[in-house]
Amino acid sequence: MEGTVTWVDGVRFVGTASSGHSVVMDGPESAGGQNAGLRPMELMLLGVGGCSSFDVVQILRKARAEVESCVAELSAQRADAVPAVFESVHLHFKVRGQGLKDGQVARAVALSAEKYCSASLMLAAGGVKITHSHEIVEAGAEEERSS
Repeated sequence: MEGTVTWVDGVRFVGTASSGHSVVMDGPESAGGQNAGLRPMELMLLGVGGCSSFDVVQILRKARAEVESCVAELSAQRADAVPAVFESVHLHFKVRGQGLKDGQVARAVALSAEKYCSASLMLAAGGVKITHSHEIVEAGAEEERSS
């Protein structure tokens, strides 16, 4: 895996991955930015969410579960000192589908957390407390089941 980060102006940068995709990173006006892109730490948080969501959906699909959508709601706490590293990250998965079983979704989340998600496992190895929860939304129903 390779990439480049190019300074544009102020505190705005464009990151380009070896896949050819790019993302704009910028800071708030108070730091000399124009709020024209993601903050680098936001990008890291979204990377964890994307990595884990990919795993959860793939695991459920392999189990032939009828998944219609999967949304990961992410929250992170950062240290008050410099460097303001992540101290904890929580991922809450909202999985919608037909006849999803709680144990099946819980297993997919656990497998991602414990075995497959490189991003969250890397952060955990560095001392970040990573937690997970999930809820199932039955397709066509408003009622939710949480765990």
